[in-house]
Amino acid sequence: MSSSFEKLNFILEKIDDIESFKQRFKTIEDLLNDTMGYDATLMCLLQIGETLNQLRDESYALQLPIKGTYDVRNFIAHDYEGVNKIIIENIIRLELPKLQETILSIKDD
Repeated sequence: MSSSFEKLNFILEKIDDIESFKQRFKTIEDLLNDTMGYDATLMCLLQIGETLNQLRDESYALQLPIKGTYDVRNFIAHDYEGVNKIIIENIIRLELPKLQETILSIKDD
């Protein structure tokens, strides 16, 4: 994965993966209380944060929540057991749709 276009597509794939995980459960809480669902969701968030950080030098980087997303990535990577499920739920519910919309807008330009 080298081009920024491919990286944006990869992030969209990870957002879609989380969306597909959600569809398997009645609620986001149920997803996050399932061991495999939780682990898979956190891995996707970790990958999103890492990939966004690789885009920090792009002309459109100011439109992306790179620092906050990378902070989440670091927290997941370095304090896995301390991850707050309520924060993850809010990220899934509120932040991922915004990120998806922003990336789609960038790609349209």
